[in-house]
Amino acid sequence: MKVSLFVTCLTDTFYPRTGIAVVKVLERLGCAVDFPQAQTCCGQPMFNNGFTDEARDLARRMIEVFEDSEYVVTPSGSCCAMIHDYYPQLFKDDPAMAARAKELVEKTYEFYQFLLTVLKVDLKSLGAKWSGRVTYHYSCHLRGLGMTDEAVRLIRQIEGVEYVPLPKAEQCCGFGGTFAMKYPQISGTLVRDKVACIRDTRAAAVVSNDAGCTMNISGSCRRENHAVTFLSLAEIIAESLGLMEATAV
Repeated sequence: MKVSLFVTCLTDTFYPRTGIAVVKVLERLGCAVDFPQAQTCCGQPMFNNGFTDEARDLARRMIEVFEDSEYVVTPSGSCCAMIHDYYPQLFKDDPAMAARAKELVEKTYEFYQFLLTVLKVDLKSLGAKWSGRVTYHYSCHLRGLGMTDEAVRLIRQIEGVEYVPLPKAEQCCGFGGTFAMKYPQISGTLVRDKVACIRDTRAAAVVSNDAGCTMNISGSCRRENHAVTFLSLAEIIAESLGLMEATAV
Protein backbone atom coordinates (compact mmCIF):
# COMPACT_ATOMS: atom_id res chain seq x y z
CA MET A 1 0.00 0.00 0.00
CA LYS A 2 1.41 3.39 -1.02
CA VAL A 3 0.82 6.38 1.23
CA SER A 4 1.78 10.03 0.74
CA LEU A 5 2.40 12.12 3.84
CA PHE A 6 0.73 15.53 3.97
CA VAL A 7 2.64 16.90 6.94
CA THR A 8 0.90 20.35 7.22
CA CYS A 9 2.55 23.70 7.97
CA LEU A 10 2.32 23.74 11.77
CA THR A 11 3.39 20.13 12.21
CA ASP A 12 6.38 20.59 9.91
CA THR A 13 7.44 23.81 11.63
CA PHE A 14 6.65 23.21 15.30
CA TYR A 15 6.12 19.45 15.78
CA PRO A 16 8.35 17.65 13.24
CA ARG A 17 8.68 14.66 15.58
CA THR A 18 5.01 13.93 14.91
CA GLY A 19 5.64 13.75 11.17
CA ILE A 20 8.56 11.40 11.74
CA ALA A 21 6.41 9.23 14.01
CA VAL A 22 3.65 8.99 11.40
CA VAL A 23 6.13 7.73 8.81
CA LYS A 24 7.72 5.22 11.18
CA VAL A 25 4.34 3.80 12.24
CA LEU A 26 3.01 3.53 8.70
CA GLU A 27 6.17 1.80 7.52
CA ARG A 28 5.99 -0.60 10.48
CA LEU A 29 2.46 -1.43 9.35
CA GLY A 30 3.67 -2.29 5.85
CA CYS A 31 3.01 0.94 3.97
CA ALA A 32 5.41 2.46 1.46
CA VAL A 33 5.49 6.15 2.41
CA ASP A 34 6.56 9.03 0.21
CA PHE A 35 6.71 12.77 0.83
CA PRO A 36 5.83 14.99 -2.14
CA GLN A 37 8.18 17.91 -1.54
CA ALA A 38 6.14 20.31 -3.67
CA GLN A 39 3.37 20.37 -1.05
CA THR A 40 2.64 23.67 0.64
CA CYS A 41 -0.22 25.09 2.72
CA CYS A 42 -3.66 23.57 2.13
CA GLY A 43 -5.19 27.06 2.00
CA GLN A 44 -7.15 26.93 5.24
CA PRO A 45 -5.86 30.25 6.72
CA MET A 46 -6.75 32.09 3.53
CA PHE A 47 -10.16 30.44 3.27
CA ASN A 48 -11.03 31.18 6.89
CA ASN A 49 -10.21 34.86 6.40
CA GLY A 50 -12.22 35.32 3.23
CA PHE A 51 -9.40 35.16 0.68
CA THR A 52 -11.21 32.64 -1.50
CA ASP A 53 -9.16 33.11 -4.67
CA GLU A 54 -5.89 32.60 -2.82
CA ALA A 55 -7.31 29.53 -1.06
CA ARG A 56 -8.44 28.16 -4.41
CA ASP A 57 -4.95 28.57 -5.86
CA LEU A 58 -3.43 26.60 -3.00
CA ALA A 59 -6.15 23.95 -3.20
CA ARG A 60 -5.42 23.54 -6.90
CA ARG A 61 -1.74 23.07 -6.11
CA MET A 62 -2.53 20.46 -3.45
CA ILE A 63 -4.74 18.55 -5.86
CA GLU A 64 -1.96 18.52 -8.45
CA VAL A 65 0.76 17.53 -5.98
CA PHE A 66 -1.17 14.54 -4.63
CA GLU A 67 -2.98 13.54 -7.81
CA ASP A 68 -0.97 10.35 -8.31
CA SER A 69 -1.04 9.29 -4.64
CA GLU A 70 -2.90 6.12 -3.68
CA TYR A 71 -3.65 7.43 -0.19
CA VAL A 72 -2.90 10.75 1.50
CA VAL A 73 -2.46 10.71 5.28
CA THR A 74 -2.07 13.74 7.55
CA PRO A 75 -1.57 14.14 11.31
CA SER A 76 -4.02 17.07 11.36
CA GLY A 77 -7.79 16.84 11.61
CA SER A 78 -7.95 20.55 10.83
CA CYS A 79 -6.17 20.39 7.47
CA CYS A 80 -7.86 17.11 6.60
CA ALA A 81 -11.26 18.72 7.27
CA MET A 82 -10.30 21.66 5.03
CA ILE A 83 -9.84 19.25 2.14
CA HIS A 84 -12.98 17.25 2.87
CA ASP A 85 -15.33 20.11 3.68
CA TYR A 86 -14.21 22.96 1.45
CA TYR A 87 -12.23 21.81 -1.58
CA PRO A 88 -15.38 20.71 -3.45
CA GLN A 89 -16.99 24.02 -2.49
CA LEU A 90 -14.04 26.01 -3.84
CA PHE A 91 -14.46 24.40 -7.27
CA LYS A 92 -18.23 24.19 -7.46
CA ASP A 93 -18.23 26.32 -10.64
CA ASP A 94 -15.47 24.27 -12.30
CA PRO A 95 -16.74 20.72 -12.96
CA ALA A 96 -13.36 19.36 -14.04
CA MET A 97 -11.55 20.65 -10.97
CA ALA A 98 -14.47 19.67 -8.74
CA ALA A 99 -14.08 16.08 -9.90
CA ARG A 100 -10.34 16.17 -9.17
CA ALA A 101 -11.04 17.68 -5.75
CA LYS A 102 -13.50 14.87 -5.03
CA GLU A 103 -10.82 12.31 -5.87
CA LEU A 104 -8.45 13.91 -3.35
CA VAL A 105 -11.18 13.98 -0.70
CA GLU A 106 -11.90 10.28 -1.15
CA LYS A 107 -8.29 9.23 -0.56
CA THR A 108 -7.30 11.69 2.19
CA TYR A 109 -7.38 10.53 5.81
CA GLU A 110 -6.46 11.85 9.22
CA PHE A 111 -3.75 9.60 10.66
CA TYR A 112 -5.65 7.58 13.23
CA GLN A 113 -8.73 7.49 11.04
CA PHE A 114 -6.50 5.77 8.47
CA LEU A 115 -5.14 3.32 11.03
CA LEU A 116 -8.60 2.16 12.05
CA THR A 117 -10.70 2.38 8.88
CA VAL A 118 -8.16 1.41 6.22
CA LEU A 119 -5.41 -0.56 7.94
CA LYS A 120 -7.72 -1.87 10.70
CA VAL A 121 -4.76 -1.94 13.05
CA ASP A 122 -4.64 -3.91 16.29
CA LEU A 123 -1.82 -2.41 18.33
CA LYS A 124 -2.21 -4.95 21.09
CA SER A 125 -1.39 -7.79 18.71
CA LEU A 126 1.78 -5.90 17.72
CA GLY A 127 2.92 -5.80 21.34
CA ALA A 128 2.44 -2.07 21.84
CA LYS A 129 3.49 -0.99 25.36
CA TRP A 130 3.71 2.49 26.84
CA SER A 131 3.55 3.51 30.48
CA GLY A 132 1.84 6.67 31.64
CA ARG A 133 -1.37 8.39 32.70
CA VAL A 134 -2.83 10.29 29.73
CA THR A 135 -5.88 12.29 28.75
CA TYR A 136 -7.02 13.25 25.27
CA HIS A 137 -8.07 16.54 23.69
CA TYR A 138 -10.73 15.99 21.02
CA SER A 139 -10.28 18.76 18.45
CA CYS A 140 -13.32 20.40 16.88
CA HIS A 141 -12.38 19.74 13.26
CA LEU A 142 -12.68 15.99 13.77
CA ARG A 143 -16.45 16.43 13.79
CA GLY A 144 -16.28 17.49 10.15
CA LEU A 145 -14.63 14.17 9.36
CA GLY A 146 -17.25 12.19 11.25
CA MET A 147 -14.65 11.12 13.81
CA THR A 148 -15.57 10.52 17.43
CA ASP A 149 -13.67 8.03 19.62
CA GLU A 150 -11.01 6.76 17.20
CA ALA A 151 -8.08 8.12 19.23
CA VAL A 152 -9.41 6.67 22.48
CA ARG A 153 -9.92 3.27 20.85
CA LEU A 154 -6.28 3.28 19.72
CA ILE A 155 -5.01 4.46 23.11
CA ARG A 156 -6.85 1.57 24.76
CA GLN A 157 -5.04 -0.88 22.48
CA ILE A 158 -1.70 0.05 24.07
CA GLU A 159 -0.69 -1.96 27.14
CA GLY A 160 0.33 0.09 30.16
CA VAL A 161 -1.50 3.30 29.30
CA GLU A 162 -3.80 4.66 31.97
CA TYR A 163 -6.39 6.67 30.06
CA VAL A 164 -8.42 9.31 31.90
CA PRO A 165 -11.32 10.97 30.01
CA LEU A 166 -11.06 14.75 29.80
CA PRO A 167 -14.00 16.65 31.34
CA LYS A 168 -15.90 18.77 28.79
CA ALA A 169 -14.10 16.83 26.07
CA GLU A 170 -16.24 18.25 23.27
CA GLN A 171 -15.62 21.88 24.26
CA CYS A 172 -13.38 23.95 21.96
CA CYS A 173 -9.94 24.90 23.27
CA GLY A 174 -10.45 28.43 22.00
CA PHE A 175 -7.86 28.41 19.22
CA GLY A 176 -9.95 28.29 16.03
CA GLY A 177 -7.17 29.78 13.91
CA THR A 178 -7.62 33.53 13.71
CA PHE A 179 -10.54 33.32 16.16
CA ALA A 180 -7.96 33.42 18.96
CA MET A 181 -6.68 36.76 17.65
CA LYS A 182 -10.02 38.30 16.79
CA TYR A 183 -11.73 37.31 20.04
CA PRO A 184 -8.90 36.96 22.58
CA GLN A 185 -11.10 37.26 25.67
CA ILE A 186 -13.41 34.44 24.60
CA SER A 187 -10.48 32.36 23.39
CA GLY A 188 -8.57 32.90 26.62
CA THR A 189 -11.55 31.93 28.75
CA LEU A 190 -12.05 28.72 26.78
CA VAL A 191 -8.44 27.62 26.94
CA ARG A 192 -8.10 28.39 30.66
CA ASP A 193 -11.14 26.19 31.24
CA LYS A 194 -9.45 23.49 29.16
CA VAL A 195 -6.35 23.74 31.35
CA ALA A 196 -8.50 23.37 34.48
CA CYS A 197 -10.05 20.22 33.02
CA ILE A 198 -6.59 18.81 32.22
CA ARG A 199 -5.45 19.59 35.75
CA ASP A 200 -8.45 17.70 37.16
CA THR A 201 -7.42 14.50 35.34
CA ARG A 202 -3.99 14.48 37.04
CA ALA A 203 -2.65 13.15 33.75
CA ALA A 204 1.08 13.37 33.08
CA ALA A 205 0.54 13.71 29.33
CA VAL A 206 -2.08 15.15 27.00
CA VAL A 207 -2.67 13.55 23.62
CA SER A 208 -3.44 16.26 21.09
CA ASN A 209 -3.42 15.63 17.36
CA ASP A 210 -3.94 19.11 15.96
CA ALA A 211 -0.86 21.32 16.13
CA GLY A 212 -2.90 24.52 16.51
CA CYS A 213 -4.77 23.14 19.51
CA THR A 214 -1.53 21.83 20.97
CA MET A 215 0.18 25.23 20.69
CA ASN A 216 -2.80 26.98 22.25
CA ILE A 217 -3.37 24.60 25.16
CA SER A 218 0.29 23.97 25.96
CA GLY A 219 0.95 27.71 26.01
CA SER A 220 -1.91 28.25 28.42
CA CYS A 221 -0.68 25.39 30.61
CA ARG A 222 2.69 27.12 30.91
CA ARG A 223 1.03 30.42 31.80
CA GLU A 224 -1.13 28.67 34.39
CA ASN A 225 1.94 26.90 35.83
CA HIS A 226 0.59 23.44 35.10
CA ALA A 227 3.43 21.13 34.06
CA VAL A 228 2.21 18.47 31.63
CA THR A 229 3.67 16.84 28.54
CA PHE A 230 1.94 17.16 25.16
CA LEU A 231 2.28 14.31 22.67
CA SER A 232 0.60 13.35 19.44
CA LEU A 233 -0.91 9.91 19.25
CA ALA A 234 1.54 9.11 16.45
CA GLU A 235 4.43 9.68 18.86
CA ILE A 236 2.91 7.48 21.55
CA ILE A 237 2.23 4.68 19.07
CA ALA A 238 5.74 4.93 17.65
CA GLU A 239 7.23 4.84 21.15
CA SER A 240 4.98 1.95 22.17
CA LEU A 241 6.27 -0.10 19.24
CA GLY A 242 9.91 0.72 19.96
CA LEU A 243 10.25 2.86 16.84
CA MET A 244 11.23 6.04 18.71
CA GLU A 245 12.89 6.80 22.01
CA ALA A 246 10.35 7.05 24.82
CA THR A 247 9.40 10.48 26.12
CA ALA A 248 9.75 10.96 29.86
CA VAL A 249 6.35 11.79 31.36
